[in-house]
Amino acid sequence: MRYIPVTCEQREAMLRAVGVTAVDDLFAVIPEAVRFEGDLALADGLTEIELDSHLRRLAEANLGSGDLVSFLGAGCYDHYIPSIVDSVVSKPEFFTAYTPYQPEVSQGTLQAIYEYQTMICELTGMDVSNASMYDGATAFVEAALMACRVTRRHKVICAASVHPEWQNTLVTYAEAGVMEVGMFAPVAEDGTTLVAGEGELVGHGLAELLSAGDVGAVLVQSPNFFGNFEDLAAIGRLAHEAGALFVVAANPILLGIVEPPSAYGADIVVGEGQPLGNAVSYGGPGLGFFACAEKYVRQMPGRVVGRTVDVDGARAFVLTLSTREQHIRREKATSNICSNHALNALTACVYLAAVGQQGLAGIARSCVAKAHYLRDALLATGKFTAPWDTHFGYEFTLAYDGDVAQMHEALLDAGFLAGVSVADVEGEWPTGVENADRLVVFAVTEKRTREEMDAFVEEVAAL
Repeated sequence: MRYIPVTCEQREAMLRAVGVTAVDDLFAVIPEAVRFEGDLALADGLTEIELDSHLRRLAEANLGSGDLVSFLGAGCYDHYIPSIVDSVVSKPEFFTAYTPYQPEVSQGTLQAIYEYQTMICELTGMDVSNASMYDGATAFVEAALMACRVTRRHKVICAASVHPEWQNTLVTYAEAGVMEVGMFAPVAEDGTTLVAGEGELVGHGLAELLSAGDVGAVLVQSPNFFGNFEDLAAIGRLAHEAGALFVVAANPILLGIVEPPSAYGADIVVGEGQPLGNAVSYGGPGLGFFACAEKYVRQMPGRVVGRTVDVDGARAFVLTLSTREQHIRREKATSNICSNHALNALTACVYLAAVGQQGLAGIARSCVAKAHYLRDALLATGKFTAPWDTHFGYEFTLAYDGDVAQMHEALLDAGFLAGVSVADVEGEWPTGVENADRLVVFAVTEKRTREEMDAFVEEVAAL
């Protein structure tokens, strides 16, 4: 059946309704002097073969992360992805970006989500996980909004060492009037929001901000943007003493070897799930994981898949909670995020199942060991100095003794992505960090070999 969007009679009726007689009358407000006359300079159409060749030539002008040795991090990491991940995810039964809206019919998808939720709970040490969110930044904001609903307070406090893009996302939501955001720190000399070893928050402003008794949540990232671990116990204790919830953003790979945030009293744990088998794809899609204590589950955004039995007593999976505006009244919805990232969550699920508990711990240990090796080697070149001496995971920050942009360009020519410049984000991120234009954040994953790191250090030494 042919589809005719508008008939001539309907078009004339619409023109009469707006008070004109022809389509050209709609553009009468555009001055004659700036109107284009003549034919558009468009090339003739290409055949499919010609177009394919043209696109390939354009693509060859790009360099992908796989063509270079990457030491980039800051939220997106070049981890190895086992072959089984794409093999499972690309099955026709799963391979769709569309979120299932008739979930009980899709038992396989529901079981995969249930398994994903279970793994996230085991990683974070929390009671309940939702079925994923857009990315780490929006999960971070949803945690702040949820904390406000739970505590019936309107204000949250965020550590200034949180990823700058996440801070910007949080502030963007706040500008709509949904909450008030305060920042604590500046970052201490050791790169954390605490004075290392003291176990007390000193001079960072958190205690003063909490003293008013109107804060619904304290939000921290550990390891933070610089790669340093925060003193979660001290921050969490102060938050709870003030009646606020404690929200922790964590790296899922490192959760294979470090104490989960629940061990420090976290009420909500969020993070970016890209490292769990999802490819480096700058700009996304990412994957936000979100877990909380069971007593807060009714205020958790997104959806939760549960396990039950059907009328025959057989195991079945069902959409248990879905506090979204598509399922309940708009004013009762806990979030306006209507979809999770089901395919990315499935990818994370398959990745975790493939590597297993011991495998994830091994990957994390490899990343940390290699990061410490590279940091020591870079310092030995004399080209870098360490702004802080504190515990870190597989990201670390060094100060370059020279022009960072020139260093990046020279090493790119040699085939290396030489970390993330803090100066690139400093303009939008008032951290108060000194000499930010000299700071570079490096990440080292399990993919980097000793030969690659030694070659990188050799290039740095020759600068």
